[in-house]
Amino acid sequence: MTKQENKQVFSGIRSSGELHLGNYIGAIKSFIELQKTRDCVFMIVDYHGITTPFDPKEIKNTILNVALDYLAAGIDPNKSILAVQSNVPEHLELSWIFSTITPVGLLQRIPTFKEKIRQHPDYVNLGLLSYPVLMAADILIYKAGLVPVGEDQLPHIEFTNETAKRFNNKFGKTFPEVKAKLSEGARIMSLNDPAKKMSKSLGPKTYIALNDSPETIKEKMKKAVTDIGTTGKMTPATENLFLLLKILGKPEHYEEFLAEHKKGTIKYSLLKETLAADIADYFAPFRAKRKELEAKPEYVKKILADGADRARKIARATMREVKEKIGLMI
Repeated sequence: MTKQENKQVFSGIRSSGELHLGNYIGAIKSFIELQKTRDCVFMIVDYHGITTPFDPKEIKNTILNVALDYLAAGIDPNKSILAVQSNVPEHLELSWIFSTITPVGLLQRIPTFKEKIRQHPDYVNLGLLSYPVLMAADILIYKAGLVPVGEDQLPHIEFTNETAKRFNNKFGKTFPEVKAKLSEGARIMSLNDPAKKMSKSLGPKTYIALNDSPETIKEKMKKAVTDIGTTGKMTPATENLFLLLKILGKPEHYEEFLAEHKKGTIKYSLLKETLAADIADYFAPFRAKRKELEAKPEYVKKILADGADRARKIARATMREVKEKIGLMI
């Protein structure tokens, strides 16, 4: 790593429920490795979470649950900053400034905006339209050079770079180029609809949560879609299961079932049973750690408060520079 390389990393996950395998493989697995060599800010992006339907009575619990998942998965608050987005108001401040230089038509063409409209046709709001602007502010306020994301988020990284370039051209060099880091298996698909990515919005039967019990994992996996027949090319549904087995399963199991599929002798019921057991084993330490943290909510809240303090020091410095460049500082 050269001295000139930008070591700052930012990424975040919406506070809209429990984390699942798609979150872990697409992002958190990278987080754990990146924090060993980079300066990382990992954010629970609760402002993003309220752009789609939510229950005000439950949102605090969902934020805390996401924090528990982060910590149990291996995010180390001594190495990384872990914070809640709404506790760092500079995110919104920079977002507003970016919104004044962002063409509305550009936002309307973002693929995820159209996707959310289809999912929640009765909940289309300005926050949903300006979601990419806030995401750009989330990243750029820390001047992050690297963002671990899922494949579906690449348009947002492109938008972030366009925003940075637009600001730099108008007011002077301020923000760096952002690069996306895609993990292996960055796009894990729904268990019962392989045409859609694994997502909380599709319902709990379509994904496996990191904190699911071995029994729950087994039941969900039983209902996962597979190929019809035993020969020929894998369908997307079976490719998805093999990808999970390759990443989370025992290597010998992956090789055995791959060979059986090639020979046309595979038994999908056994594949799903084995995969369920391997996933349960893989996340056994996670479940134990999470249970331990659940008994210490004040400790977890202190980690988030400390993280917000550390994040704000960086964010304030960026906002001072931004305000000076656009003429707001007296």
